[in-house]
Amino acid sequence: MDRVDKKSLSERDICTKYITPAIEAAGWDIQLQVREEVQLTKGRVIIRGKLHTRGKNKRADYVLYHKPNMPIAVIEAKDNNHSLGDGMQQALSYAELLHVPFVFSSNGDGFLFHNKICSDNIVERELALDALPSPDTLWQMWCEHKSITPEQESIISQDYYSGGIDKSPRYYQVLAINKAIEAISNGTNRILLVMATGTGKTYTAFQIIWRLWKARLKKRILFLADRNVLIDQTMTNDFKPFGSVMTKIKKRQANKSYEIYLSLYQAVTGKEEEQNIYKQFSPDFFDLIVVDECHRGSAAEDSNWRQILEYFSGATQIGLTATPKETKAVSNIDYFCEPIYTYSLRQGIEDGFLAPYKVVRIDIDKDLSGWRPAKGMLDKYGNKIEDRIYNQKDFDKTLILEKRTKLVAKKITEFLKQTNQFDKTIVFCDNIDHAERMRQALVNENFNLVFENSKYVMRITGDNEEGKMELDNFIFPESKYPVIATTSKLMSTGVDAQTCKLIVLDQRIQSMTEFKQIIGRGTRINEDYDKYYFTIMDFKKATELFADPDFDGDPVVVYEPKSDESPVPPDALNEVDQQDKGSSKEISGELLSADAEGKHAKKYYVANVEVSVVAERVQYFDENGKLITQSLKEYTKNTLTKEYTSLDDFLIKWSSAKKKKAVIEELANEGIFFEALQEEIGSDLDPFDIICHVAWGQPPLTRRERAENVKKGNYFAKYGEKAQRVIAALLDKYADQGVVHIEEPDILTINPFSDFGTPLEIINSFGGFDKYKAAINELEHELYCFS
Repeated sequence: MDRVDKKSLSERDICTKYITPAIEAAGWDIQLQVREEVQLTKGRVIIRGKLHTRGKNKRADYVLYHKPNMPIAVIEAKDNNHSLGDGMQQALSYAELLHVPFVFSSNGDGFLFHNKICSDNIVERELALDALPSPDTLWQMWCEHKSITPEQESIISQDYYSGGIDKSPRYYQVLAINKAIEAISNGTNRILLVMATGTGKTYTAFQIIWRLWKARLKKRILFLADRNVLIDQTMTNDFKPFGSVMTKIKKRQANKSYEIYLSLYQAVTGKEEEQNIYKQFSPDFFDLIVVDECHRGSAAEDSNWRQILEYFSGATQIGLTATPKETKAVSNIDYFCEPIYTYSLRQGIEDGFLAPYKVVRIDIDKDLSGWRPAKGMLDKYGNKIEDRIYNQKDFDKTLILEKRTKLVAKKITEFLKQTNQFDKTIVFCDNIDHAERMRQALVNENFNLVFENSKYVMRITGDNEEGKMELDNFIFPESKYPVIATTSKLMSTGVDAQTCKLIVLDQRIQSMTEFKQIIGRGTRINEDYDKYYFTIMDFKKATELFADPDFDGDPVVVYEPKSDESPVPPDALNEVDQQDKGSSKEISGELLSADAEGKHAKKYYVANVEVSVVAERVQYFDENGKLITQSLKEYTKNTLTKEYTSLDDFLIKWSSAKKKKAVIEELANEGIFFEALQEEIGSDLDPFDIICHVAWGQPPLTRRERAENVKKGNYFAKYGEKAQRVIAALLDKYADQGVVHIEEPDILTINPFSDFGTPLEIINSFGGFDKYKAAINELEHELYCFS
């Protein structure tokens, strides 16, 4: 039997024939300990106008596991035309993402082994193909390095829950879970996990609790959240596997026969005379307490919620938050210590798990310059208006300019009319009164849609039962109505609005924590409903908080339209308050006070003062937070000239590529929208001509013109008659569909090629497959030499 030429094998062949057998021979369980082509990230969503694409994702060739979801090593494979270590730098980047200590690169001849915890100062060494370390060897090296005792090992190695779950944890969830378990096995009793909104904190908490409970290290567990809807969703979704051992604390009664308890903060606290329910449990009853959204109340030293934690001070306590609070009076870190793991909004957007966003900033004249009433001026109800200058901090609180509310509603409506009038929208207002007035203004602006369904616009605030009853319908992707929700505080946190595409800020926001929570309402991606990004429309300069060093996720667009301009960024046009109440006693004090101020403060209602839009502009932020201002063509040009130093540099790359498809895909991953550019420049242009024209000003040729130039040259007269007919047909296919199609051998199976014979017969007419490939390469050379 002839020996296989390794150099002719693809990377996948090298994996199948050499690397996988070597892994298996080293004792790794292929079913449980080895995963191939592991997708680590999804690829950042890149948006230009109404268009979006995804950047390149990160995919490891192999990840080796001690046990499922406990990664310990990465292997990067290359074909045999590469050296043994050519994949090492790529593998190291994946290892850094996964926090694994052992890294391998291979071309099928052996392994280059990079040991991050080596004790002999030899970080990298070459290994024979049959010398890959066994799973036990690597695990023992890791345990010795971390000084893990047998008792700790039994906890750390406890299985994840997998039965019946149709999803596996993402890499950052694995890291958060494993780091928490390891810290607890080390005796750490106060743990803070910071994970951006929309990254699966509850699922992460479930796996931590499950593993500690199954290991019997923690037998009685309390999960605290601040919304009834969150508790109910948690019980029926992520926590469902706990089944009959789980209960929800309600009606202020403590049943001590369960193991997993879920409760509202407010359900276990109250006035002293009501007998706090948590005191019905002994201080040592719970082994573990998990506090969801711990920035809400447990961060404050004098809060009722903190009292629960201090009462159960002997329990291990885990705080979960997207936005840790750090002020002089309130601190998560002071209580829980520094986060053991952080997964930020910026990283989530970069990885493609969270939606990027644009910002439309609209400045209103009275907000910028202020307003002073004429002497003795009365409001619409006959009240004399106090004579002073009113500015943004007064509007919608002590002074209501009714025409300002109407202008905001008009701008929101204009935006939706030019994008999609049924895109879910949340309008954040300063208080409940403001939310109601905004609802009325939006109803009048959208009267035709309100006539079709009165729930098109609804106020969803803590004091309104009809509105709160529609919250689930607003959140549920399949429910068409409500479309627009006006709110004050109720929807600022804990609302999983997967399909929300527009967030309107007509609320003066001074808190970075609150700002991040509000932004989080739109950061979820829902591909089934075409939700890849969202827009923030800001009327009160809240997005100036982007400049705060504590903010960690920059917008991709900032647009500030003038008064007579559309609220939709021009590139998009051109290119195609309370929290939930279980009972009246369960309302959060901090949210009550915010809306109470709006209800009871002295207010003036002014109906006849004109307001107008002053300013708006277009700015883009790239993935590094750098501000740029450009159109689709400008973005394309800048991207191309960054990738290639000159036209000659690009021509060398293009001509040397084995397949032009690879170059096209690489540029598409950088955010080059070839389809959109074809619509703008010419649909019959090859990607080659688009690139040369946009980046270096070269006059483009159509695909038909390029094909005709080749035919005139008659270079293929040297081939036999049958081969000439094939080449002529390939040129016609190129003229119709482009270069990617003629590179694929499968094209020989369709008309008109099937009339020339079988694919094998056609290839043989060129003298074999190698000569057929050479003919295709020569054909491409001829196509692109007329430039």
